[in-house]
Amino acid sequence: MSSPRFELIVAPPIADYGLIDSGHGRKLERYGSVRLIRPEPQAMWAPRQPSLWASADAEFQSAADDDERGKWSSDPGPIPLSVAGAQMVCRLGNNHHTGLFPEQHPHWAAAAGAVERAASAGSEPPEVLNLFGYTGAASLILAAAGARVTHVDASKKANAWARENQAASGLDAAPIRWICDDAQKFVAREVRRGRRYHGILLDPPKFGRGPKNEVFNLFDDLPPLIEDVAKLVHRDALFVILTAYAIRASALSIGRLLTDALAPRPVRYGELALQDEAGALLPTSMFALWMAD
Repeated sequence: MSSPRFELIVAPPIADYGLIDSGHGRKLERYGSVRLIRPEPQAMWAPRQPSLWASADAEFQSAADDDERGKWSSDPGPIPLSVAGAQMVCRLGNNHHTGLFPEQHPHWAAAAGAVERAASAGSEPPEVLNLFGYTGAASLILAAAGARVTHVDASKKANAWARENQAASGLDAAPIRWICDDAQKFVAREVRRGRRYHGILLDPPKFGRGPKNEVFNLFDDLPPLIEDVAKLVHRDALFVILTAYAIRASALSIGRLLTDALAPRPVRYGELALQDEAGALLPTSMFALWMAD
């Protein structure tokens, strides 16, 4: 069995997004013309450009008992962004998320390239499964590249937001199935149905709840989910991409998990990072992936 290879992938510049600075457990970002301050536990250093932070339009203030919940100091309203041809509407709510994870852009671009090549070479569009699909960036980008996409998220609100992004992107006719369901239950049913996918993306939360209050805990539930996901991989598969934001896990952990499930396919693993205006790197998440040659 091949050993996974560690990589650091730095997201390239995106016109509508930029990491300005980070430090003291926070990050200063630009979404379009809007500047936001959000929590970032991995930014343990001091900011390099402290004078810029006072220009922020809004800052997220975490609740005392939950750093992912809290409130924003102000609300600039919907923020339209263009990412890899998809039009995304970012907005602020009762957590620190904005509706977009720009550091995943390299994965979206690589997957879209694989889909485009397969779509141009074959008679049928590749089938892609996007689990924990959130607001639909990956689903829209891959549908535009030529895939038939099954987008699964347990949140009705997230799916509605994704449909809004679909309309903003002019992709209303794109072949996307929007499914509000618990990812584990959906995958288990697809295994029983004998379904296969050419591409699979997973971006699970550390903790989440399904539409019927099902509980998902990454450390308990990801291993059996990956076992089932491996059964959905088409013999002519293009990619399997797993991203995780759980702080106490490691890239090696999820790399080994996917390596065992997809053996003998060679798995790569590592970290995604953003680069700020001064050239310094901010680690954001871990990944493990396999892509066909």
